[in-house]
Formats: sequence, structure tokens, C-alpha cells
Amino acid sequence: MSIWKHTATPNIINEFCKNTLVSHIDIEITEVGDDFLKATMPVSDKTKQPLGILHGGANCVLAESLGSIAGNFVLDDQHYAVGLNITTHHLKAARSGSVTGVASVIHLGRTTQLWNIDTFNSNGDKTSSTRLEMMVLEKKIS
Repeated sequence: MSIWKHTATPNIINEFCKNTLVSHIDIEITEVGDDFLKATMPVSDKTKQPLGILHGGANCVLAESLGSIAGNFVLDDQHYAVGLNITTHHLKAARSGSVTGVASVIHLGRTTQLWNIDTFNSNGDKTSSTRLEMMVLEKKIS
């Protein structure tokens, strides 16, 4: 059974993220499952640190982007979700190719959500593991 309250396809989400940090560092949503969201990000000059490896902050941007997008697509039109806390463990350096992030839900509550986001290099090795807590807020009508 799908967790999405809004129509979620890679094309819809990529269009939603146009002209944001997500598109600036070339994150691309590639798959929407019933209960997960997947995206790729190139290991490029935009995302590397001076030592030539993927910047840890880029891993966090990928993870928070996936969790935030997913967190908002599971909510009704009267609510939205924002990041509250993120913890990322960097497990293996990535020097080239791309990384793929997979966000899956751990908890969908009335006021908080918890997401797990793992990233993998082009060989399928896990490069980072993230927990993202989201706060659910009510939209104010002006």
C-alpha cells in the first residue's frame, strides 16, 4: 500500500525541485516506490571537497532532500514538514561516478516523522547512513 498522499513520480518531483539546491547539484529523483524514494547525485566538482572525495555535506543534502520531499508528499494539503534533526554517518568515501540515496519511512506521526536514508556508490557499497527527523506543521491560512 502506498504512503503517498500526492501523486509522486520522478518527473513531478524533479520539476518540483527545479531551481533549488537539489537541481543545482544535479540530484535527480529516479524512482518512487510504494514506501520509498530514490535519487542519484553525481560525484563531481560541485559535490567534492578539496581532497577529491564526495563532501560529507553533499551526502547530507542528498539525504535531507530525499527525506524532506518524501515527508511532504505523505502529508495532506493542510500540513507541511520541515527538517528538525539530521544525523549522518559517513561510512565510505566516493571519488567518482555517482551515489544513490534511498529514503524509507521509519515513523509517520501526527507531529513528527522519522526517515532513514542510505546512500550507495556505483558499486553498491553503502557510503553513508542518515536519520532525518521531520516536524509536521499546519499551514496557516492568510
